[in-house]
Amino acid sequence: MKIFKTKRELDAYLLGLRNTGNTVALVPTMGALHEGHLSLIKEAKMSADIVVCSIFVNPTQFNDPEDLAKYPQPLDEDLHLLKAANCDIVFTPTVSEMYPSDDPEWHIDLGDLDKIWEGEKRPGHFQGVTQIVFKLFKLVEPDVALFGQKDFQQVMVIQRMVELKSLPVTIKICPTVRDVHGLALSSRNQRLTESGKSQALALYKALNHIKNNIQQHSVAQIKKEALTILQNEGITEIEYLAICRSSTLEEIESLKGEDHAVVLLVAWVEGVRLIDNMILR
Repeated sequence: MKIFKTKRELDAYLLGLRNTGNTVALVPTMGALHEGHLSLIKEAKMSADIVVCSIFVNPTQFNDPEDLAKYPQPLDEDLHLLKAANCDIVFTPTVSEMYPSDDPEWHIDLGDLDKIWEGEKRPGHFQGVTQIVFKLFKLVEPDVALFGQKDFQQVMVIQRMVELKSLPVTIKICPTVRDVHGLALSSRNQRLTESGKSQALALYKALNHIKNNIQQHSVAQIKKEALTILQNEGITEIEYLAICRSSTLEEIESLKGEDHAVVLLVAWVEGVRLIDNMILR
């Protein structure tokens, strides 16, 4: 496994690989890796000849400095996991490497995707996400890039950026990886106590309830029932629970006639912001 810290070194190495006809898959991460990330590496190895994993805690996508400061960065552990997963290349740049002093200002028109749900709750977040992913795409020039379904809106935002910038990369969405009880794996779970992790299972329970019963109930009724499930487990700080058209993330009043729909959920447990979703059909 090759490890690079500078864009110049990575670009030179990748150029030699591309010149011999190798295809490249990119898995962008912010580190604190878990089985969810490793599942992306596994899928990437089946999607291309060479797998590149980036580890970079991107400051421009944090609108809360405290959240950035708390973000775990166990780099040695991450490298050990990636080596065991047979990752080919790891890119671990510094902030100054990715954001030089002469870096041009970034803004991309994401339409309503930048204004609703995560866009509304975390102003500027998706501008930061697209900024760093664009930089990585231009550097690595991947044939395919892999992202987890858990950050559903983020993947839609990245897909929109790819379309707007006419980038020659295929975006592959991989299923959310959960623990044996159903809790979506997340780097933020490290900040939960065992009691908090148990309480957080209510998110999966609520999502499952919606998926299994929405055909028999109205959207309004099924949302009310899901909120009750969360509240019965002591989860009272719920930012949003929304049943949306997958293509636009606009809320829907009925599942009838909808080809694709998704339920989005964000709630706080022990001061940790947890995000989850489930595709309904």
